[in-house]
Amino acid sequence: MRRGYYGIVMPAQRPLPFDPIERAGKLWAQRIGPSETMAAVTNVMRVQQILQHAVDAALRPHALTFARYEALVLLSFSRQGSLPMRVMGERLQLHPTSVTNIVDGLQADQLVERSPHPTDGRATLVTITAAGWERLDKATTALTATEFGLVGLDDQQTAQLTRLLTEVRRAAGDFTDPG
Repeated sequence: MRRGYYGIVMPAQRPLPFDPIERAGKLWAQRIGPSETMAAVTNVMRVQQILQHAVDAALRPHALTFARYEALVLLSFSRQGSLPMRVMGERLQLHPTSVTNIVDGLQADQLVERSPHPTDGRATLVTITAAGWERLDKATTALTATEFGLVGLDDQQTAQLTRLLTEVRRAAGDFTDPG
């Protein structure tokens, strides 16, 4: 392992002396046709790998996966630190089975508790515990110290990237807000 920008631990590999996606784009253009979309998607996929590695490295010392971290953040954003599991699934955009698996892991680590919903007998309420709040705070400090692995952009560029990716998500039907 080596330390990259911001001290992010990167896989033990040497950087290539050229951009392989740019080279693939040129070959694509010669052999297949316009390469802009292929290059954009391939870049997004590679950046996702880089970000996932950075996030995993920051969360690993806190015994959290990104999915479990997101669930704790979601609970922390609620008024009372609790939400029905169904609402968690909707907000995290996950299948109910995935939410159950995430909550099972968090509960096993005593970071959340399950309880019957006070007004809906069919629903289960998930509540973040004191240990969950503490773990969330430490993990958030670690993630923000690495900027979630998103390096090489200034604040304006980061905002522009967010706007562009939001437009892709909107066009794909990820959400219906007209913007």
